[in-house]
Amino acid sequence: MTTVLQPKTTAELQQMVAASSLLSVRGGGSKSALSAPPAGAVCVDLRGLSGIIEYVPDEYVFTAYAGTPLQQVVEELARHRQYLPFDPLLVRRGATLGGTVAANMSGSGRYRYGGVRDFILGVRFVDGRGQLVRSGGKVVRNAAGFDLSKFFVGSLGRYGVLTEVSFKVFPRPHSTMTLALTYPSLAAALHAVFRLATVPLDIDALDLEPAEGKAFRLQLRVSGLESGLPDRLARLEALLQEEPPSLPQQLLLGHHETSCWDAINNLSWVPHGAQLLKVPLPPRQVPELDARIHWDARRYTAGGGLAWLALHNVESARMVLTDLGLVALRVWGPGGDPFVGVRRGMGLAQRVKRALDPSGRFGEA
Repeated sequence: MTTVLQPKTTAELQQMVAASSLLSVRGGGSKSALSAPPAGAVCVDLRGLSGIIEYVPDEYVFTAYAGTPLQQVVEELARHRQYLPFDPLLVRRGATLGGTVAANMSGSGRYRYGGVRDFILGVRFVDGRGQLVRSGGKVVRNAAGFDLSKFFVGSLGRYGVLTEVSFKVFPRPHSTMTLALTYPSLAAALHAVFRLATVPLDIDALDLEPAEGKAFRLQLRVSGLESGLPDRLARLEALLQEEPPSLPQQLLLGHHETSCWDAINNLSWVPHGAQLLKVPLPPRQVPELDARIHWDARRYTAGGGLAWLALHNVESARMVLTDLGLVALRVWGPGGDPFVGVRRGMGLAQRVKRALDPSGRFGEA
């Protein structure tokens, strides 16, 4: 049986780290494949380190404990008409702020605004010696020293245990609208995506999802003042309609529109019981990946720069990902090695690992 520790203070966490030989960190448990501790590891549950420490709406920054539920952060920001533009995932499924950083879980908004790495300002963490370390700061302009906070984005807890994180935030848009267009094939939808990348019209999100048969639906989201959005959508629609055939389309507004993206960013489209892979890739590789993987469901976000693949047999995807030179992160599924495919460029990560966790208390790099 796995030992589970739940520190209430940073000092308690430091003592737990110093007294353990192998640890695994868990937040809200929303990412099952990443929160399952390996054999022999002590599980550190960070939900006891929760709450917003400092929030200055006029400065557009906040600092919170790593175990803080995203739902709490989102609601507090909304009271001041502010938000995290990268659309953090799994908010309604109990995801925490630290888990979002550690797993690098950005949603559809990353297409325009960038991901977690572009909004994190600083972190506090307990390293493998049990020491409390700070990197970065609590203000937007802070460039002193080597910014370790960026290394914690996607680190999966391998360098240390996050205790606090600071983020910059943006004003919430007055209004959002989404245009959904259905194309006869994935190739046709991707052609539209590539064309949209060349126009000087701000697009918040650009997602691709399968429709009936071989068809694919492109969902294009814009934001701003409500009075200006119809004209922007009309220009985008005219651009996309220049090439035949005429496309079936749908305009999403109001609650229906926000509910649609809420479902997308909470991964509600994933079939029950399926494992879930997150695959960063160049959009040009999407057609080949789509044709070769035996998926149960899939979605391509960030203009085709990120594939989400739901499947029951991950091993069937391993050879394809390796052949294409890609690596996937298993977000949902059993524990074990979370990576599927080819990991590259590990030299710097391993040097940072040796500096912060020389005894390997947090597993391998």
